[in-house]
Amino acid sequence: MPAEFLSDEQRTAYSAFGEMPSLPDLEKFFFLDAFDREVIARSRQDSHRLGVAVQIGTVRHKGLFLEDPLEVPWPVVDYLAEQLGIGDPSQVKRYGERPKTVYEHA
Repeated sequence: MPAEFLSDEQRTAYSAFGEMPSLPDLEKFFFLDAFDREVIARSRQDSHRLGVAVQIGTVRHKGLFLEDPLEVPWPVVDYLAEQLGIGDPSQVKRYGERPKTVYEHA
């Protein structure tokens, strides 16, 4: 999508998290419903399950998939890990080890 009408600052704000989403935004965009959980359950590893959850919430919140899907505020990852019952949210760091996985999930 052409974005020449946006300033560099606007383009950056649109394609990245400039600040931590508020609690109402977390609850609105990053809450995982039954359909989300069904999609996420297709992944076997916790790192992939959490990565998919991050992508789902990010595309809802920002309207796009980030170039680096893990460039989200850490509390977002914690919020999603808690919903998924993943005790170690740092596992998400392994999500991008195989770049094709991130692409396929998007």
